[in-house]
Amino acid sequence: MDCIEEGEGLTIEFKRFAVSPGKIAREMSAFANTNGGVLILGVDDDKTIVGVESEKEEIDYLTIAARELIDPPLRAEFSIFNISGLDIIVAEIQESREKPHFVLNNAGEDKAYIRVGSSSVAASKETIKVLKHRSGKLPPVRLIIGEAETRLFRWFETRDRITVKEFAELTNISERRASRLLVRLVRAGVLNIIVQERRDYFTLARENEAQ
Repeated sequence: MDCIEEGEGLTIEFKRFAVSPGKIAREMSAFANTNGGVLILGVDDDKTIVGVESEKEEIDYLTIAARELIDPPLRAEFSIFNISGLDIIVAEIQESREKPHFVLNNAGEDKAYIRVGSSSVAASKETIKVLKHRSGKLPPVRLIIGEAETRLFRWFETRDRITVKEFAELTNISERRASRLLVRLVRAGVLNIIVQERRDYFTLARENEAQ
């Protein structure tokens, strides 16, 4: 299969088997919250095809993860392929229109995940708000340019990125308020949020850079 030769990346994840529905739910929800993708069981990280022992058991795990451990629940399409006598399972997850999808856990600490490169990482609160906006779950934003925003635009005259912490220090406001203002600017199309595994940052939106 071409996707196996391509290797793991933003839209492809390999697993030898479904370790647990909870862990699989992270990968599936991350695909739905980002650009969609395929989860392939029976393939090692180095692209070695190892096959699965029980197709039914693995698909049951995937189904539990998609329907019971993710909110809102996901739909996934499952296919079984035989390669050199070994069966692999391909779960295809489409990019969702109901973002963000959260992975449920018994501790009550539900988390949303997104894809960053070949990894599924927990989404920051800023990213979650942006996902809600893009899914139409938040009201239209009214953009007001005040002193904090003016300082931000001056910052971008000599720099190409800023974090919530840097913006808070620049404008002498709390990180909570800095987060709200930056998300508002993302929702207005002025900024882009760049998701990283350790800390997100913000840049001017491309269309604004081109002007």
